[in-house]
Amino acid sequence: MKTSPNEQLVRRVYDAINTRAFDALDALIAPDYPGVGGGTGPAAFATPIRGLVAAFPDIAYRIDHLVADPDAVAVRWTWTGTYQAPFRAFQPTGKPVTNTGMAIFQIRDGRIASGLLETDRLGFLEQIGVVPPNVGLGPTPPGR
Repeated sequence: MKTSPNEQLVRRVYDAINTRAFDALDALIAPDYPGVGGGTGPAAFATPIRGLVAAFPDIAYRIDHLVADPDAVAVRWTWTGTYQAPFRAFQPTGKPVTNTGMAIFQIRDGRIASGLLETDRLGFLEQIGVVPPNVGLGPTPPGR
């Protein structure tokens, strides 16, 4: 099955992340990509990922599903890693963590120009011990 250039682009991004080839992002991410905290470009794209890599040095992303059209790519991923160093204000547990997420990347001139990302933050916070397990399920009704 032939893959589109946009699909290949997104796969190359995740390959760069998995191999820690962050310099490769210069050719894959637009210079004006709007990152978190007001930064732009490939460095801004990589900032949150570098934070995860620091805390989960063995982190690896797996693409679970990918759909591409002429100007956008939707991707669903799962990452796994071992919590080995502090993440933000939280101390490591040494435990494995699995997280899922999705993104819709807008493509312009062969590069990722912007992205909308959603991750399972509650599940992540439960796994690293910040919130109690199953807190998102709410209280159990009486009699159950």
